[in-house]
Amino acid sequence: MSLRTFKKGGVHPPEQKLSADRPIEQLALPPKVIIPLSQHIGAPATIMVAKGDHVRVGQLIAQSGGFVSANIHASASGTVESVEPVADGTGYRRPAITIAVAGDEWMEGIDRSPTLAHDPGLAPNDILARIAEAGIVGLGGATFPTHVKLTIPTGKQANILIINAVECEPYLTSDPRVMLERGPEIMEGIALLMRAIGVSRAVVGIENNKPDAIAHLEQLAHERSGVEVQPLRVKYPQGGEKMLIKAIMGREVPSGGLPIDVGAVVVNVGTALAVYEAVLKRKPMVERVVTVTGKSLQRPSNFMVRIGTPVSALIEAAGGLPNDTGKIISGGPMMGKALLSTDVAVTKGTSGIVVLPQPEALKQKPQTCIRCARCVSACPLGLEPYLFARLSQHGRFADMEVERVMDCMECGSCFYTCPARVSLLDYIKLGKNEVGALIRARNAKK
Repeated sequence: MSLRTFKKGGVHPPEQKLSADRPIEQLALPPKVIIPLSQHIGAPATIMVAKGDHVRVGQLIAQSGGFVSANIHASASGTVESVEPVADGTGYRRPAITIAVAGDEWMEGIDRSPTLAHDPGLAPNDILARIAEAGIVGLGGATFPTHVKLTIPTGKQANILIINAVECEPYLTSDPRVMLERGPEIMEGIALLMRAIGVSRAVVGIENNKPDAIAHLEQLAHERSGVEVQPLRVKYPQGGEKMLIKAIMGREVPSGGLPIDVGAVVVNVGTALAVYEAVLKRKPMVERVVTVTGKSLQRPSNFMVRIGTPVSALIEAAGGLPNDTGKIISGGPMMGKALLSTDVAVTKGTSGIVVLPQPEALKQKPQTCIRCARCVSACPLGLEPYLFARLSQHGRFADMEVERVMDCMECGSCFYTCPARVSLLDYIKLGKNEVGALIRARNAKK
């Protein structure tokens, strides 16, 4: 099958897949887990427990706070130690539930056996209900509640399910390991997703730097009607929904639009596995695979980690914090966020922990923009990052909205290519925050 990719823009950062050959290991339970109430896009969950309550793994401890929200479940059994704000990776204190761990007692009805389960013919509404009940969110980083994404708006129609198995961020290898180790379960999850949105075709997009995963899923797909695997040419940020749709369908999501506007629903491959477990095993989202990696780490690894586990426990299991550490990033180095502390908890959206050595972590002093337009050439959405930076510097946020700043997916390709090392992405994020406030204020007056 010929390789595809999106045509416009993109970059090729060094891959650094140091943990690609490391099988997934189960990380031991920590003494306590800290479970934030906002682990998803949308309204925070509403607390359902109090200090002193005993909880079991899989028990609902915070209920969805609205349509765009997600349930949260206990990831360990023990006693609720506190229900109060805790500092997150940015240093801000946000509501969380802290559980003092005492054993590993699971709720009844959760099937933890390795036996492959098959769909008994559930109706689409039943599939969506079980996904919502289990608190499944997108595991590619966006953490959009999955049941909401699968609810097709009135007047729209899905024609294709796209499984995002690209993993284009440097260093991260959690998705490839899941594909290699849980392929049959992923295929069951894909079948459930197809029925939920009413499509007969699913395409799994995988970059061709993962030949073992491509071969494995192609073999499994031969046994599935309507499921195909599409190898993709390596290019960042192909894992972005709009870029993946362009590569696979050759269609462009309109400005301000969503994938469903071109008939597509895009779901991360790890989310497909979580859907299988939620629907057929009745397992809530209480754990996920996290890559812990870095050039100076003794043992770059992929761990199955309970939600709420402190990042420090992951780094310790990978050999401890290297002496030359300059920065610790949650996520990948292109789109991830630097952590202020390793005491923060793993959440549903934590795909990786990247430990960068000091020389690579240093931020170079920005120089004067020389108007070389490399940032424009690199932008996969055809935007003008240099213009956004200038407008943001001068507080011209209304003009930024006109120039489509809200279409920016913050992939960092512009900053990666900038020879002057101008902090383009920082200016863009500031502008998007301000433009978002303008839009909300305008909508409130309607």
